[in-house]
Amino acid sequence: MPQDPVPGLLSRATELLEAEFTYLPPFQQHTDSAAIAQILASVAHRLADNYPYFHPLYAGQMLKPPHPVARAAYALAMTINPNNHARDGGRASSEMEIEAVRQIAQMCGWNEYLGHLTSSGTLANLEALWVAGQSAPGKRILGSEQAHYTHRRISAVLQLNYAQVPSDNRGRISLEALENELRKGDVGTVVVTLGTTAIGAVDPLDQILALRQQYGFRIHVDAAYGGYYKLISHTLAEPARHAYAAMDQADSIVIDPHKHGLQPYGCGCILFRDPAVGRFYKHDSPYTYFTSKQLHLGEISLECSRAGAAAVALWATHQLLPLLPNGEFARGLSQSRAAALGLHRCLQVDDRFQPLAAPAPELDIVVWKPTAETAEKSSQLARNIFDACAQRGLHLALVQLPLSWFSQSAADANPAESKLVTCLRSVLMKPEHEAWLDRIWERLAAASADTIGKRTE
Repeated sequence: MPQDPVPGLLSRATELLEAEFTYLPPFQQHTDSAAIAQILASVAHRLADNYPYFHPLYAGQMLKPPHPVARAAYALAMTINPNNHARDGGRASSEMEIEAVRQIAQMCGWNEYLGHLTSSGTLANLEALWVAGQSAPGKRILGSEQAHYTHRRISAVLQLNYAQVPSDNRGRISLEALENELRKGDVGTVVVTLGTTAIGAVDPLDQILALRQQYGFRIHVDAAYGGYYKLISHTLAEPARHAYAAMDQADSIVIDPHKHGLQPYGCGCILFRDPAVGRFYKHDSPYTYFTSKQLHLGEISLECSRAGAAAVALWATHQLLPLLPNGEFARGLSQSRAAALGLHRCLQVDDRFQPLAAPAPELDIVVWKPTAETAEKSSQLARNIFDACAQRGLHLALVQLPLSWFSQSAADANPAESKLVTCLRSVLMKPEHEAWLDRIWERLAAASADTIGKRTE
């Protein structure tokens, strides 16, 4: 593991926090230090039964280690254990949440908005769809077949009518299929994904906005994974660049700070462009709201108890790494994207592999399949390479995608009727992945040589 500065820094910060409360009379809290030490040793041993998510050789799922300042601030806040449902339970952490959320909203282009943190992206999307259902009762919600499955499940929980729209061979929502649904006149909300979970595809938000002018519907942007790429959107390919430029015209946006935002689980964020949607949340609690006339975060949230420590960690991270287009945080995103583009180039010139037919990864997810005569053989090779890479300490992921996505001619011939093929997938979301790309490729090439054979020049 990397050298960890957190314990020493946290110890000093804890002393400073304790000094703030020396006006209170002392009291004894019984703890069995020996027993705790023994249990923590057992915990450390048990936690070793995990993939090394913190290491650059972990390049599989969307698992990005929290920044040391986030871990330290979270642990420090747990000394008090604030609850950001109401100011009574988290005065300082509530203010820090409001300030941290304001930075995210401003990154999206909003100065006027309603928003707060949630315990997860799922809860953030639930609130977005709940407000969508309240705003357009009885109308359908549409999302791409590549949108996160949580939208379908949430809609079922909320008893909303949700329908999937086909994707094109680049994983983006099909505008033609979408307009066919819109012509029916019963659509209240369209879910637009900026960074799909499978391949990091960016739906054409700018073109969907043009459809909104004609058909009239709400737009919810699910940018749980890709939202922070707004900071470097000027460096992206033209379609994604145009989509991010239109982000401020959405009705609601979800971003997950526990993905690219360097935060511990769980920390999601929901934003609404129109603060008036707060009327849907309006409620009263005779035992919660009595020490302040200021806005309580519980008044604009469906959740009750929420960890104030998550807000403290996010606020601290923003102090160190402000959300600026040319700042250090943005440079980290650029490094992740550079790593993805580099891996894609390596795959393109190796005849053992076939990356997606799309010109290049839109964000930092790379997907490819082994070259084989059939989808079945390619799928088996992918699983074998996955295992062989893990034996070399390189951890990838697997995903099933339409075979037509790997061949432009096949996609043009019949994009809807395609076999699924199991592919290899890598999320290169750590800035360190750029510096480690040679070592990642070395292990992938060696694992593939043992599985497929050496590359044919």
